Amino acid sequence: MTSMGWIALALTIFGAFAFAAASIFQAMGARRSSGMANTLRHPLYLLGTFLDLVAWGCSMVALSELAVYLVESVLAGSLAVTVVAARVILKSRLRGIDVVAVAISVAALTVLAMSAGPQETVDTSSALRLAFCGAALLVALLGWVATKFAPPGVVAGFAGLCLGGAALVGRALTFPEGAFDSFGSGVLAVLTSPLVGALLVFGVAGMVLYADALQRGQVGPVTAVLWIAEVIAPSAVAVTFLGDTVRPGWEMISLGAGLVVVVMAVVLATAPATAATVMAAEGRPALEPAPTRHALPAAPTPAVAPAPAPAAARRQSERIIWWGAPPIWVPPERLRPALGGTPARALSWAPPERQPLWSQPQPSDADSTDVPRPTAPNFPRVPEPDRLRPWHDLPQA
Repeated sequence: MTSMGWIALALTIFGAFAFAAASIFQAMGARRSSGMANTLRHPLYLLGTFLDLVAWGCSMVALSELAVYLVESVLAGSLAVTVVAARVILKSRLRGIDVVAVAISVAALTVLAMSAGPQETVDTSSALRLAFCGAALLVALLGWVATKFAPPGVVAGFAGLCLGGAALVGRALTFPEGAFDSFGSGVLAVLTSPLVGALLVFGVAGMVLYADALQRGQVGPVTAVLWIAEVIAPSAVAVTFLGDTVRPGWEMISLGAGLVVVVMAVVLATAPATAATVMAAEGRPALEPAPTRHALPAAPTPAVAPAPAPAAARRQSERIIWWGAPPIWVPPERLRPALGGTPARALSWAPPERQPLWSQPQPSDADSTDVPRPTAPNFPRVPEPDRLRPWHDLPQA
């Protein structure tokens, strides 16, 4: 690998760390704000977005010197940096399999860097430019159709193809000599290049499709499908049509290392830390899912208060204290059928229904109830029996 190749590799590694730092800053901004609008305006979230652009620019520069499979594999390894940083900064949960995946990813990326050979400049013919422009429009159109009818995994696959297509365009993007001798000529060269248009279509479509897949699907599977499509398909196209080469004798080793990186990226995509950072990158709060809360039982319907009994019945009623829930339970032996009839008068006192604000003093028994005198029992009259009269009471003859 030439000195320019090592510089390009350093830019790629810096881009991977920048992608990871961008995810962490976006997650921190989402946690410190409420609502999507406030999150998008938060300084930490804006810093993360700036780092995303810097990382993307570094990858585009590195593609002019390195093979597509190497650049894309290193960028996929940014998930390992994200998981470790999220554990340290965001206190996210780190599984044992995540630690193993991080270690294997670092080893596989080292093998890929050693297997990369010197790359030549791509000869961008008119047919190649036309093919890239047509592919950009076709994949973007198919991705838009997939958002209407296909599941989130298919949409994530098209998002990965779009982002991988952007890497292919960056690998083939060249400008004629002297195009940037002046500012005006450089702007004109950029605006008139069809590959720049294809690059913008691929990049914007990939981000939009990825956001749609995250909104309708789970973070882990969607991110895994994205990296599979973004690494494997563009790498195969670059080796076949763009002339990407591998060091002699390292073909199978580099192929195995690339597959290992993809598999480890799939494992790391299902990590809890990845879910927290990816959700924050889409403008949603990066919080742990709330525990399931069971529905509380409905409040009991309040019992309707019975109508007040007449005053006479209240005076004769019996007071019952009941500490349980309504209705009040009354023992059967305490029922009084006589309450339905006319109550008997008793020597008692009951307060009036309405108490006046002021009344003249009255005797203590002024409002008492007159009690009738008891009547003698109506016994049957029995005639007096005849008796013997004394001698002095005998009738005169």
